[in-house]
Amino acid sequence: MAANTHTVAADEVADQMVQDALPLMYHTCNSVVEETDGDEAMIVDVVGKMVALVFINRNIDIAQYAKTDEERATVRADFIEALRAGCENDKDALLAGVVDGSVKSTLGL
Repeated sequence: MAANTHTVAADEVADQMVQDALPLMYHTCNSVVEETDGDEAMIVDVVGKMVALVFINRNIDIAQYAKTDEERATVRADFIEALRAGCENDKDALLAGVVDGSVKSTLGL
């Protein structure tokens, strides 16, 4: 029974993450900056919600790729660089697509 309860709770958390990200899926690299007036914390929040959706959709457990704080910091820095490069290449690209591609390239998927 306990495993089933954990599964239901995990499903509810995943469902909430999806609901949080869906209203943001229209953003392009440019629009997220424009609509947040370049507020870095707000941009990080939007990107974080999209990353969560990518992790859910691709069934990614980040612990398989980065076990220590140092490894997580390296993955994060690599992701940010990939995201920055993706948006620089096409400022009108859908941000969700750039986020997905950045996760894939950073984790070698």
